[in-house]
Amino acid sequence: MRKLFLLACSLFLPALLNAQSCSGNAESLLSLTQPHDYVQKRVSSYDRGGGNADARPIPPGATLDLLDVSGPGVITHIWITIASPEDFHLKKLVLRMNWDGESSPSVEAPIGDFFGLGLGQYFLYQSIPLAVSPDKALNSFFPMPFQKHAHISVTNEGRDKVDAFYFNIDYRACAKPLAADTLYFHAQYRQQSPAKGWTSDWSSNGDAKVNDKKNLDGKDNYTWLEATGRGHFVGVTMSVLQNQDGWWGEGDDMFFVDGESLPSINGTGSEDYFLGAWDFGSHSFAYGSMGAPVKGEEHAGSRSSVYRFHLDSPIPFTKSLRATIEHGHANVRSDNFFSVAYWYQSESHAAPPALPPVEARIPRLYQVGGPGNAPAPR
Repeated sequence: MRKLFLLACSLFLPALLNAQSCSGNAESLLSLTQPHDYVQKRVSSYDRGGGNADARPIPPGATLDLLDVSGPGVITHIWITIASPEDFHLKKLVLRMNWDGESSPSVEAPIGDFFGLGLGQYFLYQSIPLAVSPDKALNSFFPMPFQKHAHISVTNEGRDKVDAFYFNIDYRACAKPLAADTLYFHAQYRQQSPAKGWTSDWSSNGDAKVNDKKNLDGKDNYTWLEATGRGHFVGVTMSVLQNQDGWWGEGDDMFFVDGESLPSINGTGSEDYFLGAWDFGSHSFAYGSMGAPVKGEEHAGSRSSVYRFHLDSPIPFTKSLRATIEHGHANVRSDNFFSVAYWYQSESHAAPPALPPVEARIPRLYQVGGPGNAPAPR
């Protein structure tokens, strides 16, 4: 037993003890015993005059720069809270992040969706990389490295002025350049509102015509992410507004790595991918790497928000990745999906899909036919 313990120490302790390098992982408590080779920095909205006016307004159409610093460095934490009179301001404020002067943002998403609030409403949850705490405090702990420059901004695409936008961004200013193979943080927003089910002529998810439908190649799946280059997928947050009755999650996750025509990773159901079971039962939950903090009932108009982070084993790709999930078995359902996928990759990245206009981002019910819905329009 002692030999096994010593072997484990020899294998794992060096990694833990070296975790405090500027680009490393600061999660290990063992790293607290080691010297630090970075300077801790913070950029915030604090009152530059020394008073208590610590917030920034954002007029309609305006962009507020949150961070504009030179590297090398690693952002370790972002905290934001917002006071706005406008409904769905979480869908109307757009968060963008650019690394090293790139022309195409590595992150472009409605600010609520980025923090897992994909239906434009606040709720509380806690995961390892993202959390929303009382009251309306948005937190990200994703490490975000940059070699030369980091720029983070928020644009108000709503009609009303944001009265108060508070932020704190903590980052490490590094004494040496980051390793040449350091991967950059990315996040991609997607939505289908509504998803296009292949028929509205069904009464339940268990109908034979639904269950017997085949889908081996992921055609018409909802797409979380399409990326090109070298990197790894680390997770997704997703929200669903149901247009139809029944369980929205009778769909499999499918990952296509490096141009595969058939998925090398194929799941068994939506709740299974998000590490719940049996339609999430009767309980919402929020754990470190998976959760369904909002769990709706199984009828039209219900709302659900879920997340899954592959922190134990990210999904690598060397050329490309297409990460998808069915919307109902074989894509029969026509619910509304909103998601943000998170991944790391070497630059350069493909341009993100065009951000839908503001009104299209607002969750609402659509007449798509099927159970619990009015007939589809002709």
